[in-house]
Amino acid sequence: MIEEIILNYLRKNAFPCYMSMPENPSGNFCILEKTGDSHDEGVYTATLAVQSYGRSDFSAAQLSHFVVQAMQAADTLPEVVSCNLVTEYNFPDATRKRPRYQAVFSVTHY
Repeated sequence: MIEEIILNYLRKNAFPCYMSMPENPSGNFCILEKTGDSHDEGVYTATLAVQSYGRSDFSAAQLSHFVVQAMQAADTLPEVVSCNLVTEYNFPDATRKRPRYQAVFSVTHY
């Protein structure tokens, strides 16, 4: 699954990253979510959203920036053909009252 490949990739780049909200969230961390996918003749395209949480708006924005930089280099992974940023924006978590940014990527993979 591309989610697992990208999750491990982000973790290896020193980002605390999860597939769902940790039980006791603290500090700066990311949540990876696949929001869609398609395929054509053995080549798949997944839409992945990475939500970056921080202690402040600045730290959430900074973490999101680092995630974007890492994801733009994800095409070095053998399973990934390309990884393109679709959009990045401020996305405060109103439920938990935490600063958050979201970056959405289109990932073409095998």
